[in-house]
Amino acid sequence: MLDPVVLIVAGAFIGGFVSGLTGFGTGITALPLWLYAVPPLLAGPLVVVCSLISQVQTLPAIWHAIDWKRALPFIAGGLLGVPVGALLLPHVSVTAFKLAVALLLIAYCGFLLLRGVRFHIQWGGRLADGVVGLCGGILGGLAGLSGPLPTIWAGLRGWEKDAKRGVFQAFNLSILAFAFVSQAFAGLLTAELGRLVLIALPGTLVGAFIGRRLYNRLDNVRFDKVVLVLLLIAGFALLLSTVR
Repeated sequence: MLDPVVLIVAGAFIGGFVSGLTGFGTGITALPLWLYAVPPLLAGPLVVVCSLISQVQTLPAIWHAIDWKRALPFIAGGLLGVPVGALLLPHVSVTAFKLAVALLLIAYCGFLLLRGVRFHIQWGGRLADGVVGLCGGILGGLAGLSGPLPTIWAGLRGWEKDAKRGVFQAFNLSILAFAFVSQAFAGLLTAELGRLVLIALPGTLVGAFIGRRLYNRLDNVRFDKVVLVLLLIAGFALLLSTVR
């Protein structure tokens, strides 16, 4: 068994790198490692804090690409959806819900990666974007899965990589900030969490910096493939979490 400190640093670097590269994905990549090192009650808040750090670190470089008129419907819907999901939590089987989302991600991303086809949806406008944000927020409140739906939808819109990255980053930063405040009120931001954040901080900062630099080297097609691969990994990770 690896030393917990090694697992925390490794997870922080990988999560920071993925977040710096795509604007999302810290939880997908870091959480599996961190759950071997610390209990879930600490791993969840650690994801939120380190995700916020990497998001804020890369925000100045991506700020020019954030179209707030485009991002605000996602953000507003997401912020409304999170408490709705939390209220639904006692009445929904989270395992069955995760299984359904996992199968959707695997089927959708696997098909696009294997066939190399792209679907573009132009209808719905800002109202449809807001509904997708709302559904993402509900998924976040239910199972911590706020990112997949807006990420898929932004790809279906056919936007350029900077436009998609701007939506990812603005949406995820807003949801994460809301989660951070909620966890603070719930008393989850403890001294032990602070110690873990200090351990993870160097890996998060270095990983996000490298990921952001690599982002500049990706064209639209490669960026889309990276996003689909990450969502596919998330689907398999969710699937495994339902059969443990």
